[in-house]
Parts: sequence; structure tokens; C-alpha cells
Amino acid sequence: MPCFVPFDGRELVLSFFAFRHVGVFAEELVDALKVFSFYTEDLGCIYSSVFKSIHGNMVIWYGAWIKRPDVQRKQLRDQLVSALANLSHLGILIEFGFFESYAGESKDGRRVAKFTTGDTISMTAMEPISRDTADLSYASLALLKSYYMKNDGVAAGACFVCLDKPLVATMQLWKSLQACYSWLIDSGYRKNVRPYYSHLSHNPEYEVFKVMYVSTDELLAITLLPPVRLIGREAMGICYGEEEHAGDEDSDA
Repeated sequence: MPCFVPFDGRELVLSFFAFRHVGVFAEELVDALKVFSFYTEDLGCIYSSVFKSIHGNMVIWYGAWIKRPDVQRKQLRDQLVSALANLSHLGILIEFGFFESYAGESKDGRRVAKFTTGDTISMTAMEPISRDTADLSYASLALLKSYYMKNDGVAAGACFVCLDKPLVATMQLWKSLQACYSWLIDSGYRKNVRPYYSHLSHNPEYEVFKVMYVSTDELLAITLLPPVRLIGREAMGICYGEEEHAGDEDSDA
């Protein structure tokens, strides 16, 4: 079964947590994030995935969540960061946040990007030179429609804006790793894409990833971390709003 990235933010918000793995522990970090995906389902995560950079040392955990009020979203974010601190011996958390999709397109006409384990994804993350993300968001949308989606090797693309900080990100789903490599060699990110953003963002970051896991995959018996160490009851309480009812229970008593 596939995983999905929606093309609008009407119902879902998306979380991305980016790590640089420590030493040779890339596979161990990937396995730990698979377990993390399993336990985030109890917090309301609809589907999740793990990406590993093909040539670098970056690993990304992606999760999609039903939209919730800002206060609850920020509380959930903080609890996820706290839980992921237990993986610090395997990877260093370098960037994280909740995002909203504002645009996307697919060759099959779907309103989502659909991917499975083994697929190739490329991502760009950019901080605007100013605090305003409007121009950078528009430029990313224009590049998606006028450039990426005209490439035969691209199956789908999406644009995101971060809800926690001034940051814009894009994702491209490739039909194959070879198609991505052909694009990098023939036209190139540095030649065509990076100059397009140069007046809007000082240092756009670009990586190519392999999808290592989606939450519909069968989770094998991995016992790296017990559930209580990953996510405690307090996180589940925040997710499901137990804190809102605590005062009522006290008054009834």
C-alpha cells in the first residue's frame, strides 16, 4: 500500500523531521524511525514514511496529521521532538516543523503524490531572505508547473510552507532513480533551479532520497526502543485533548 502527500492543506498538516545519522548508524536510525512511526499512530498520525538520502547522511521522518488548533499542534510538535531526543545516539535532529501543502500536481491526475517503499524523491528546503515567504512560495509554484512537471521523469510534485518558521519546501516524486540522475546530469539543479531561487533564498538545500519505509509496510520485529521511551502517556493526552477535560473532572470531584 502507498503513502500520500496531499496537494492542499484543507484537511491535513504534514510534519518533517530531518536527521543527520551518527557515524555508521544510518540503518539503525531508519529502523528506529520505523518503530516511531508505529507508535505515532496512537497520537493520530494518518500515515508516515522514512526517507534516506542516496549520497548524503540525511534521514527524514514524514508524518501526515488531521488538522488541529495551533496550540495543540505546537504541543504535539514539542512532544515529538522530546520523544525523538531518545534517538540522539543514532542521529542528530537538524530541522523539523509542521507544514501545509499549498500546491501540487501529478501526471496521473490525482490530488495527491503517491509513493511506496523504494521510490525516489527529491526535496528542496529554502529560507527566504526576508521574513516573508510569499515570493518564495510563488516562485516554487511557478517552477513546479513550468519546469518540473514538463519533465517526463517526474511523476508528481508538491509545494509546502512551514507553519512554525519562515521556510518553504518542495518535493518531486520521480518515476525512477535513473530519471532523476538523467535530469541532474542533463539540466541540473545547480544550472537551472538554484539560480531561479538565488534572489529569494541564500542557500537552498537540495537532496535526493530513497523511500525506505511507508507506514502501510509490515513492521518486522524491531525492538530497539520500548514504547514508553518513545512516546509517553502525556503526549497521548495532549494529542487527544485530555488536558482540556482535567479541570472539569476536578470541579466534579
